Amino acid sequence: MSQTSVASYYRYNDVWFKWTELLPAEQRDPLKGLLAHDSLVHPDHPLHPGVQGITMWKGKLKENNEARYLFSSKQIDYCRYWLHAAGITKDVIPVLHSDCLVTVDDLHSVEEVTFMTGGELKMASKQIDKDNKKAKNASPTLAAQRIGFDRTRAAWMARKGTFIAVDFEEYEGDHNLILEFGYGSVRFDAEGEHEEHAHIVLESSKYYRNGRFVKDNRDRYQFGQTTTLSGRAALKNKIADLIEQAKSVGPVFLVFHDYSQDIKTLKRLEAPIDGIFTELPVTPPTEGLYLIDTGHLFGALIGEGSGNRRGLQQVCNHLKIENANDMTLHNAGNDAAFTLTALRRMVGGEPLDVLREKMWPNQASGLAVQFRPYEEDPDYSDQEGV
Repeated sequence: MSQTSVASYYRYNDVWFKWTELLPAEQRDPLKGLLAHDSLVHPDHPLHPGVQGITMWKGKLKENNEARYLFSSKQIDYCRYWLHAAGITKDVIPVLHSDCLVTVDDLHSVEEVTFMTGGELKMASKQIDKDNKKAKNASPTLAAQRIGFDRTRAAWMARKGTFIAVDFEEYEGDHNLILEFGYGSVRFDAEGEHEEHAHIVLESSKYYRNGRFVKDNRDRYQFGQTTTLSGRAALKNKIADLIEQAKSVGPVFLVFHDYSQDIKTLKRLEAPIDGIFTELPVTPPTEGLYLIDTGHLFGALIGEGSGNRRGLQQVCNHLKIENANDMTLHNAGNDAAFTLTALRRMVGGEPLDVLREKMWPNQASGLAVQFRPYEEDPDYSDQEGV
C-alpha cells in the first residue's frame, strides 16, 4: 500500500512554549513575531504570500489520544531560513530538539485545517483542550469511529481519487435476486470535481417487486434516467468496469450506509474488491481500495458509541438532506445519491467537533448530541399521549 510521502510535524504548543524559550532574545523575538496569530494568517506572511489564512494540521497523538494543532517541519524550516535570508536574524535559528518531532507513525490521524483570522486560530487553540477533555470519556468504539472520521475527512480534503457510493435493492423473498443497482460518484483530478449518478434495473428481474416488507420505489429515481441491463452478467461487467476504471486513476473509496449486505452482494458478483482495506491510512492514500461506512461516520459525529446505528433516512433527516423520505428511499440510485451527499455533508467541511457544534449548538453533553424527539422522528407530534 502506497501513501503520500511521510511528513513530520511539530506541535504548535511546543513551537511557542518550548522552542522559543530556549532561544536568545535576538532570535526569539523575531520568531515569535513571525508566528503570532495575526501574523500567521496575513497575506504578506512568507509561508503563503498573497493568500489570506494559514494552513496547519490537526493530529491525534497515539501516546495519549489527544488532538493537537501542528506545523509541518517544512513550515518551521522555511521560517528559520527566511528570517536569516531576510537579514532579520544573524544566524539560522537552531531547529527544535528531535524529541519534539512528530511523525506519521506517532499519529492516529492527521488532517489539514485552515484558519482565516488570528482570532480563529486563538479560539481553536483554546477549544482543542476542551475537546480533548470530552474525548477522554469516549468508549473504544467511539474513539475508533472518531479516528476513522478524521482519516476520511483528510482523504476527502486531499481531493485525490474517486469516492463511489453504491447500493443494491434485492428481492425481499430472495436476497440472491438483484432488482436494482445504484451508484453516485465523485472523482477528483487536476481539473476539479466530477460527479456522476446512475440507477440500473435488470430485465431479468423486472417482474419481481418488493412492497410487502420493503418499500418498492423502483420507479421513483430522482437523479436522472434509469438504465436497463439484460441481467446479472451485464451488471457484473458494469460494476467491474466502474471500479477498475476508477482504480486506474488513483485511490478508490467505496462508500456504503451499513456495508454488510452490499459487500456480500459485490462478492457474489465477483466484483474486483479483493484486498479492500476496511481502515484508511493515517495520511491520504495515492492508490488502493478502501471501505467507508457513513453509518460509522455519523456515529462519530453525534458521539454514539453504543453501536446504536441510525438508518439512512434518519441520518439524512439529521443532516438536513432534503427529499430522503418514504417516497424516494429504497430506490438503489436514490439511496446511493443520498449516501454520497451524507458523506460530503459530514467530511467536506469543518473538522468533526466544530461541525457537531455548528449543526447542533448547545445540544452536546460531552461528545454525545442530545436530540429532541422531533429531530429523531419527523412524524413526531408534541401532542402524542395527550
